[in-house]
Amino acid sequence: MEIIKVNTERGLELKGAIFGDNKMETVVIIMSGICSNLFQNELLHTTGNLLSKNNIACIIGHSMDAFSCFSYSDLKTGKQKTTGVFNDDFSVVYEDVESYVKYALQMGFKNIILAGHSLGSNKIINYLGNTYDNFIDYFIVTAPVDLAHWFNVMPNIKKCIELAKEFVADGRGDEILPYLFGGFSPMTANTALKFNNAFNLKNCPVITNDGETNSLSNIKIKGAFVIGSNDSLTNGDSEGFIHKINSYCQKPQDNQITVIDDASHIFYGKHEEYAQTLLSIVRRYNETLINSCNCFNDRRNNNG
Repeated sequence: MEIIKVNTERGLELKGAIFGDNKMETVVIIMSGICSNLFQNELLHTTGNLLSKNNIACIIGHSMDAFSCFSYSDLKTGKQKTTGVFNDDFSVVYEDVESYVKYALQMGFKNIILAGHSLGSNKIINYLGNTYDNFIDYFIVTAPVDLAHWFNVMPNIKKCIELAKEFVADGRGDEILPYLFGGFSPMTANTALKFNNAFNLKNCPVITNDGETNSLSNIKIKGAFVIGSNDSLTNGDSEGFIHKINSYCQKPQDNQITVIDDASHIFYGKHEEYAQTLLSIVRRYNETLINSCNCFNDRRNNNG
């Protein structure tokens, strides 16, 4: 594993990691979820290790919200900037994902598979549904969230939102709320309200109908969906939840759906099984590429 530095257009230098190298033809970019990063989420490390051992490179993409509080290099000012999910800008999610995609392109990978876990899946859906580029060959969406439903079931959300409105009204929007937002992170009043209104991440509204599905229906490539049967953010129906999300895609019948038995939203105790699932998906995709090339060569030789 090697730590990498990925530059964004706004000048912030994001820190991710790569397992393997560009001698491998295929890379899987996994965008992490909120407050989820390589250093505290063993799921990401286990998956990166297994893929690289099987000649598939893996980039772990950290957006600003991967850390509660972190010092980043601001290349435009030449100074360090302390930010993170406590003071995030959710409007730049597309830019963050795009930065990792362009990094993989610059490294020269032949095949790029874009994946995400939890809110990281919502991030890649936002990217895939709104990009005009054709850099991605395949996608893997894991445990996406209906963000409005997530707000309904996570602790302290409603209390934080009401307090955030009061703070902003009193001119205290940059102050950190006295409760952990969602029970997991400190957050300023302004950021809490921005997160609550992050329409670009409300692209899987299959429980609440609060959001949009155009991003899903705009995705032009095939992909796979993975979810745990005990995912607590699916309103008690993980399989129905993921099938409903897939139904908004252009050709849902062409996408693969895998439900991992007894797995939670974070796949606790199921990291190896999750990693094996992603490996199987990528292998199947690569086999499809090989078969397509063989068919093309057969047609070319027959026509020759």
